[in-house]
Amino acid sequence: MTYDLSRLLRPKSIAVLGGYWAERVVEQCTKMGFSGEVWPVSPSRDVLAGVRCVPTVEDLPSAPDAAFIAVNRHAALDTIGKLQAMGGGGGVCFASGFSEVGEEGVALQKQFVEIAGEMPVLGPNCYGLINYLDGALLWPDQHGGKRLDPATGRGVALLSQSGNIGLNLTMNRRGVPIAYMGALGNQAQTGLAELTAALAQDARVSAIGIYLEGLTDAPAFADAVSVAHDHGVPVAVLKAGRSAKGAELALSHTGSLAGSDMVMDAFFERIGAISVPSITTLLEAMKILHVYGRLPGKTMISMSCSGGEALMISDIAEHTHLDFRALSTEEKSRIKSTTHDLVTVDNPFDYHTFDWGKWDRAGKTYKEVLSCDFDMTALVLDFPRDDRCDPEDWINAAEALRKAQVVTNARAAIIASMPDLLPEALADKLVVDGIVPLLGLEDALHAIDACSTPVPTEPAPTFPSQSPSTTGSVKNLTEWDAKRKLAGHGLIVPDGALCQSSADVLAAFSHIGEPVVAKAVGRDLLHKTELGAVRLNLANAEAVIEAYDILAPMGEAVLVEAMAARPVAELIVGVRRDPIVGLYMLLGSGGIAAELVRDTKVLLLPVSEDAVRRALSGLQLAPLLTGFRGRAKGDLDAVIRAVMAVQACVLSMTDELEELEINPLLVHAEGQGATAVDALIRVRER
Repeated sequence: MTYDLSRLLRPKSIAVLGGYWAERVVEQCTKMGFSGEVWPVSPSRDVLAGVRCVPTVEDLPSAPDAAFIAVNRHAALDTIGKLQAMGGGGGVCFASGFSEVGEEGVALQKQFVEIAGEMPVLGPNCYGLINYLDGALLWPDQHGGKRLDPATGRGVALLSQSGNIGLNLTMNRRGVPIAYMGALGNQAQTGLAELTAALAQDARVSAIGIYLEGLTDAPAFADAVSVAHDHGVPVAVLKAGRSAKGAELALSHTGSLAGSDMVMDAFFERIGAISVPSITTLLEAMKILHVYGRLPGKTMISMSCSGGEALMISDIAEHTHLDFRALSTEEKSRIKSTTHDLVTVDNPFDYHTFDWGKWDRAGKTYKEVLSCDFDMTALVLDFPRDDRCDPEDWINAAEALRKAQVVTNARAAIIASMPDLLPEALADKLVVDGIVPLLGLEDALHAIDACSTPVPTEPAPTFPSQSPSTTGSVKNLTEWDAKRKLAGHGLIVPDGALCQSSADVLAAFSHIGEPVVAKAVGRDLLHKTELGAVRLNLANAEAVIEAYDILAPMGEAVLVEAMAARPVAELIVGVRRDPIVGLYMLLGSGGIAAELVRDTKVLLLPVSEDAVRRALSGLQLAPLLTGFRGRAKGDLDAVIRAVMAVQACVLSMTDELEELEINPLLVHAEGQGATAVDALIRVRER
C-alpha cells in the first residue's frame, strides 16, 4: 500500500497524547517556533506545557495532520483507530511492547497495522520525527539541530533505525544542515522505504543519510532509492552489523567468502545507494552531497602548507579509489607562476608558507589549482583555538579559497586534519558559501571517495518473489548431474563419462584418451580434493583401473574426465540466495586457496557482460588475465561466456536453487577457452 506522508512530514496541526513525554513534545514545538496548532489531549490535565488540553480525541477541533501518541500500547491502538476514523494525517507511536517483546507483542503489532489502515504511522516503539524547516517536532527529547529558514532553507534528511543514534546525529558540530531527522522504530506499517521516497519528493531535501541495522523489504527500498534518484536526491547508507558473525558458513567456499556485508554492499551499489563505513563518514558525506550532490568522478587534488599533511593524504588515499592524478606540464606551469621559486608543484601539493599572510598572491595559487578540472579540490586548513590564538590569517585563507571558487566554479573543500580544528560557525558559513567543510583527513577522503561512486546502469536485481522456504529439505546434485545441467546452458566442461564398473572406466579411457582424471561421485562428496577422492594425470589403463578400485567405495560412481590443460588462472564462480536481496554471484580467485586469498567481488543477479568484465578487472588476479610479466593472456571473453552460462542456468531454476559453485573455472590462454572442472549445485525441495 502507498501512504501519503505529506501531512505527517509537514503538518499544520499536531495532536499530542500522553503525559510526561507528550509534554516534552509540546515544549520542543514551542521552542522551535512551530507556527501551526498544537493540541494536547489529556483526560486528567487542563494544561500541558502551557497549552490548554482537550480531554479526548473526539474533542479535537479537527482531524490533526500529525499526532504524537505517548500512551500505553493498548491505549495507543485505540487512539490510532480514532485518529484514522476521523481522517488524521499520520502519527508517531512512541509506545513499546510490540513485536520486540515476543508473541503477545507480535499479535498486537498485527492489530496496529490493521487499525492504522491508510493513515501512515511511524513505529511502534518509535522515538519520533523532526522537521527543522517548518519547526514541527514529533520528538520527546532534547536534540542538537536548529531551525532552518523555511523560505530559503534546504538541508539533508537523516533516518535512523536507532532512536539514540538519531539523537546523536543531531548533536554533531560539523556544519551538517539538517532538514529532517526521523527514527524508524519497529516499522510495522510505515518505515524506511516510505520515508525515503516521501522525503526525496520534498524539494527542500538535498540528500538522505540512513543509519541501517537491518533491511526487511529490499524491493521497496530499491524503489525508494530510484524515486530519490529521479528527484536528484542522493541516498547514503551506513550499514551496521558488519562483523564476521554475520557471515553464514556453508558447504561451499562461496558461503564463507561472501559475508553479509559484501552482499549488502553489492546491493547498495546496484541500486545506486552510497555506502559509507562509519557514522562520522556519513556526516561528512552528507555535507558533500548537500553542497555538490554526487561527484562526477574520483580525480582529486589537495593543497596544504605542510609536507606532513600532504604525506598523510597520500597514505590515506592508498586505501581509497581516489585518483590523485599527476598534473600536466601546462597545469604545473600555470600554478608555478603564482608560487615562490622554491615550491615544487605536485599532487598532493605542498605550497609551503612562503605566501602565508600574502592572501592576494595565495588566492592566485588557489585559483590556478581550482582551474585544473579535478572532481574535487581540497585545501587542508587547521584553525587554531580561538580562545588562546588569533585565527585571522586562517579566516583570510578560507576567504581567499572562497573567492577563487566563485571565479572558477570548481568543487572545493576545506579539510581540517582533526575534527577539533574547524569551528562549527565557520563550517556553517562554508556550507552556505558553497564550500564543503570536512573534519578529519581519513573521514574526509573516504567520504569524497564514497560520494564519487557512479550511478549504476544495470537493470534492477532479481529479488525473491517470496521469502525462501526453510522447511523443505536441501539436496546436493552429484558433480555429474550438476555439470550436465550447466553444460545444457553453454558452460564448457571436460569430456567425461560416469562409470559404474571397471569395464565402464576402460571404455571411457579409450574414448577420451590419456591423460584423464578420475573422481569419486556422490551427493555428499563436496570437497573431493580434501577427501582424497580425486586422481590426476592417469595415463594408462592400469592406472585408471587402480584409481577406480580406490575411488568406487567412496561414492555412488566414478567420473572419468579428460585432464584439462594447465591454466593461466583459476577462478571461482559461485551463486547463493540471500533471504533479503535474493540471488547473488561471487567472482574471485579460485582453486584450493580460494578462502586463503579471499580475492572476490559480489554481484547481484541478473548481471551484464560489462559488469562481469568490470568485476574481473578489479580482482587481484586481474594481471594474470591480461598477461602478467610477458606470460600468455587469459581468454577473458571465454570467462565471460562461462559466467553468463552459469547465470542462464541459475535463472532457469530460481525457485529451487539454494547454491551453485564452479571451483575452479580454469582460464586457458587467449583463444583456448575456459573449462569448469568441478561443480556443485544444491536445490531445495519445496
